[in-house]
Amino acid sequence: MHGPASPGWLLVALCAATGAYCLLRMRSRVEEQRRAAGGEALMGFGMAAMAVPAAVFTPPSWAWPAYAVVFGAAGVRALWAARADAHHLHHLMGTAAMVYMAVVMAAAPDRHHGHGGTGLPLVTGVLLLYFAGYVLVSGVRLLPAAGAGVGVAVGGGWGDRPELARACRLSMGIGMVAMLLTL
Repeated sequence: MHGPASPGWLLVALCAATGAYCLLRMRSRVEEQRRAAGGEALMGFGMAAMAVPAAVFTPPSWAWPAYAVVFGAAGVRALWAARADAHHLHHLMGTAAMVYMAVVMAAAPDRHHGHGGTGLPLVTGVLLLYFAGYVLVSGVRLLPAAGAGVGVAVGGGWGDRPELARACRLSMGIGMVAMLLTL
């Protein structure tokens, strides 16, 4: 993505750390946690790679179509998984956003900003609204319920901590908003 280097590196660090935590979640004893964590790790590392500041590294011309293919395949998998679990619809939106950003960057890799200041295209606006809403809802879900203590799960490993999984998804949502804003 194009934009200032310092926020770009912060976004890279956030997304890479999220991807790394999702890899840890793949060791969970809960099968659904493991399945969701794999797709989320792919998103985290893919977002980190896309967020590397262009001043530091300009990907080769084949990289953006490769991103589109990888995330298109992940989108097909998310669509298939959504038949059984509606949570995968969010994964579908995430992969669709990644494919969209890869296509935009493939079409205009040499511009400082992907759209050259021509305004917000409809697709970017819809994705921004979705992910901004997702971030707000996810943030509210992290707040402890009234009267509930903030405790630590006993006996669960790092991969079995639902509050950390929600925080992970929240950070990827924030990262997606930031990436869409710089598009």
